Amino acid sequence: MIRVATRRSAQASTQAQIVAEQIQQRTGRDVELVYIDTLGDQRQDVPLHSIGGLGVFVKEVQSAVLDGRADVAVHSAKDLPTAEVDGLTIAAFCPRRDPRDSLVGATLDQLVHGATLATGSVRRRAQIAQLRPDLVFTELRGNIHTRLSKVPAGGAIMVAVAALQILDLTGVIAEVLEVDQCVPSPGQGCVAVECRTVDDDVRAVLAQIDDPSARRNVEVERAFLGSFGTGCSLPIGAHAAGNRLDVFVGGDVVQRATITLRNDHRAAVRQAVELAGQLAQQT
Repeated sequence: MIRVATRRSAQASTQAQIVAEQIQQRTGRDVELVYIDTLGDQRQDVPLHSIGGLGVFVKEVQSAVLDGRADVAVHSAKDLPTAEVDGLTIAAFCPRRDPRDSLVGATLDQLVHGATLATGSVRRRAQIAQLRPDLVFTELRGNIHTRLSKVPAGGAIMVAVAALQILDLTGVIAEVLEVDQCVPSPGQGCVAVECRTVDDDVRAVLAQIDDPSARRNVEVERAFLGSFGTGCSLPIGAHAAGNRLDVFVGGDVVQRATITLRNDHRAAVRQAVELAGQLAQQT
């Protein structure tokens, strides 16, 4: 029996169920879900950055694996901090869904001057403010269905396309933003699966659902993000696809860059780290 730890939200539990089904199909092993309540789920009355930002949705799920209540932890890769947790290994990156951001309620062009755009992401706000500095931003928290119920009158909300794909809700999308408009969060659209580093049996199981292309792209993105340090509060976007890496770094000086990655994976990761260092000096 493989026990899969996951948050209870519709998006998290659905993606965990898909992982469970993939394990069953490829290995024949029985799988059960273990539901975990996280700080990010419990504190939906405050902005994410005020309760820890990146990591508030994953720590309790990771703890369930470390203390033996579960064998694997399933996360949205964009929620997973880049700092390694002692005793855990990302043993699988699942095939990536659409990594882009979307608008629900209206397109950017349809929003009138001074309209309200709701998003809890400082990364999204920083990039959309460049395109539409007239818009008024408000906080947006809650699960996907809750967010969809909070579209402001005459305004819009921002949601990851992948979050809508997994729940078969893409019909509500008014506009999908291209990467050159809004660079996605590192890992967005991908599911990461962790297990105990010493658990060779489970690592072998998860190796069968690992997607090499997704792993390469997300590891490059995470290397870029990780170069800014765990205490970084800057809005950062990074998206790798094939040999192209697009990045965004907000702050007093906004930085955007696109580079061509080398084919060798380690070399591509080094390029991402070097680019982060260059941009950090200018930001």
